[in-house]
Amino acid sequence: GKNPAASLFGTGPSYGMSSQEVMGWMEYGGGRKLYDETLAKVGFDYVGFFHMPMPAQPFGWFKKNVTKVSDVKGMKYRTVGLATNVLTAMGMVVRQLPGGEIQPAMKTGLIEAAEFNNPTSDSQFGMQDVSKHYHLGSFHQSQEMFEIPVNKKTFNSLSPANQAILKNAAYAANSDNYFKALVRYSADLAKLMNEHKVNVYQTSDEILAQQLKGWDKVIGDFNKKDAFFKKIVNSQKSYAKRVMKYLLMNQPNYKLAYENEFGPIGKVKI
Repeated sequence: GKNPAASLFGTGPSYGMSSQEVMGWMEYGGGRKLYDETLAKVGFDYVGFFHMPMPAQPFGWFKKNVTKVSDVKGMKYRTVGLATNVLTAMGMVVRQLPGGEIQPAMKTGLIEAAEFNNPTSDSQFGMQDVSKHYHLGSFHQSQEMFEIPVNKKTFNSLSPANQAILKNAAYAANSDNYFKALVRYSADLAKLMNEHKVNVYQTSDEILAQQLKGWDKVIGDFNKKDAFFKKIVNSQKSYAKRVMKYLLMNQPNYKLAYENEFGPIGKVKI
């Protein structure tokens, strides 16, 4: 809220990166220095350790299966952060609501669709009681992660050894939480499908492409107004251009291997 540039550290544009690669940029691509500058600009006096690279957030819960951009234009939809600008640019009517108000707002018709976070959190809010159409995979918030904030004065008072312990504890939590999340999210997705008869879809390429156009507009507008925002964006793009060329060209299509064993992914029962 205080500075739009803060949203670039976890809820910004992808440029091909997932949350894991954004964390790589943070630690080894110049992101840490820019993050510390951002904290200073907004007056936050702490040291932040990022951990738990989250899978991309679902596009969310709808009253029907949406596949075309025209299906969502004019739709009243809940999200937060820079995603509000992106989806507004797509023609959606965005409402920013706290998590606890999402399900009641869907029930009363204040909104027609919504996203929150993941199958576990979404099911805990009872979204399956107001919608049976769940769209996974979206660029609106595709590389978020958690953060452990430590008071800067307290951190600086610690010995180098204890500072290293905190840093490496965050790294350990990073891996452990990610592994646990995949187990929990997939188990709760199965429960949504099997017990609550929720229809699960992958968001269409047409909608994803329009989201990227929305990001281009939003980032372009902020770049014109804010030189520091542009500095962060340029750093991310420079890192992504090199790292993701290697990663995307080197990774085989894992979906092919999955479907070779289990069949078309959309029809697999879990």
